[in-house]
Amino acid sequence: MFQKIALFLLCIVSIEGYSQESKFNIELSYPLTIDNNFVGKNYNGVIDIGLRFRFLELNTIYIGGSLHTGYLNNSKSERFQPIDVNLFTIQPRIFAELNLPNLPKLHPSLGVGYSMFVFKPVNNQPSLSPNTTYKSESESGVNINIGVAYDISNKILIQLQYDFVKIGVADDVPNITYNSNINILKIGLGYRF
Repeated sequence: MFQKIALFLLCIVSIEGYSQESKFNIELSYPLTIDNNFVGKNYNGVIDIGLRFRFLELNTIYIGGSLHTGYLNNSKSERFQPIDVNLFTIQPRIFAELNLPNLPKLHPSLGVGYSMFVFKPVNNQPSLSPNTTYKSESESGVNINIGVAYDISNKILIQLQYDFVKIGVADDVPNITYNSNINILKIGLGYRF
């Protein structure tokens, strides 16, 4: 898996680009679950891949849209159930990014969007429960994203992002922060093309 990701990044980096003012970014990050909530307690980040497009320039502010997808796996090593639950995230959003003339390499951003969390069970021991099927479940809610990127070169950047997601809870689930607030920190690289 790591070799495929490294090859993909090498191909992206080797593509001839346009300029630092390009409109597209592709981003690869490590999602780190933080805080005391049901995602932070039960899942470890694996990968987050994103695509950004800036479609409007207003003096020192770029307005754009982005789409991020991520994968987190179940962090419990000692389970009594024969299943693992994988978590897939889908996060479309609109963002505003500052392009400050005095700090041309630093790009803070603020975004708002929607996050969908798809929980997909995987039967690791089908011999114990061969006729049991597990159904995927999903949760969703409003997403606020705060980020900062720093240009290493005209094409490559490093970035740090924080996602706060407020999901809706079912009627039979207590409406407390453990069940409704999700916090994810993303550390990664980006490439402009």
